[in-house]
Amino acid sequence: MAEFEDRERTESPTQKRLDDARAKGQVPRSRDLNAAAVVLAGGIGLWSLGSLMAGHLLALMRDGLSLGPMEVIDPGRMLARLGQAAWQGGVSAAPLLGLLLAAAVLAPLSIGGWTFSAEALAPNLERLNPIEGLRRMFSLRALIELGKALARVLLVVLIAIIVLHRQFRSYAALDVEPTRIAVGHAMSLCGAALVALGAALALIAMIDVPLALWQFSQSMRMTRQEIREENKESEGSPEVKSRIRRLQQAMARKRMMQEVPKADVVITNPTHYAVALRYDESRMRAPIVVAKGRDLIAQSIRELAVQHKVPMVESPPLARALHAHCELGEPIPARLYAAVAKVLTYVYQLRTARRQGRPPPTPPDVELPEE
Repeated sequence: MAEFEDRERTESPTQKRLDDARAKGQVPRSRDLNAAAVVLAGGIGLWSLGSLMAGHLLALMRDGLSLGPMEVIDPGRMLARLGQAAWQGGVSAAPLLGLLLAAAVLAPLSIGGWTFSAEALAPNLERLNPIEGLRRMFSLRALIELGKALARVLLVVLIAIIVLHRQFRSYAALDVEPTRIAVGHAMSLCGAALVALGAALALIAMIDVPLALWQFSQSMRMTRQEIREENKESEGSPEVKSRIRRLQQAMARKRMMQEVPKADVVITNPTHYAVALRYDESRMRAPIVVAKGRDLIAQSIRELAVQHKVPMVESPPLARALHAHCELGEPIPARLYAAVAKVLTYVYQLRTARRQGRPPPTPPDVELPEE
């Protein structure tokens, strides 16, 4: 069943899946890279700082064995000497410990980056499942790890034999050297041996790091069904989005209809289009479109215009042009200024005629520019 699911995982992981995995502490890691970095850092530290550390340690030993009679019988002085010795030992080992700490922290960050997850620290009872444990033991990943472990052991043993064989005389000559020189020389020899072992582990890490990145990429791959489910969760189902869109359109239409009674004129097709315009010469550079629509919406605009006694002018070309080229709340384009000015002039003359009880003027013959 697991093999069938692996065959179905043909899609690259989405950014959300990668972010969720990082939040859970799942990032590519290479144990061989960590081991090689720590061993190399320790070897370089011992090789370069061996003589300095040897001097500090010998001084610490000499001070620890140089106790006066009063210090031996005084617990307070003994505690003070113990604290002083601990401080001196920490200062002596601080450079080496700093190198080891830097290597242990920076090596994992180089391929997986920084991550902290409390979820990864929580106990997972599934790890105690014997069936899952057997499945992990006989999986391809377990075989790869076994092969790497055997290669690591063989390589380390081989390097150790070579180093001991080449440095045998140096190790044998330590007993004839002065104590301070012998201690420093021994640390340098151990550092050189660790550098050789670290270089061998680095060779394994050069193979393990690409393998770890590939295994992580494979484990993050998704099925098409998982991608569809993720899209539904992040963007919402099509049904919900459609309903939200309809509600938004209904609210926008309601707000638009509330502007129709405030319009100065409604230009109609006469049945298929309707566009309501408002113009305030003191505040507007040009007339603006407050409502527009086709068919049923146009009919609703006309009905509101009749109810609130908003003048309507029938001009099919102008109505279609305004509907096609103007947005709600925006001024009309400059190329329609002349045509709309004729309509507004007619509206103002119509209002004046109604107030004075005169016959209404003749509706204008509106012509549009060719473009």
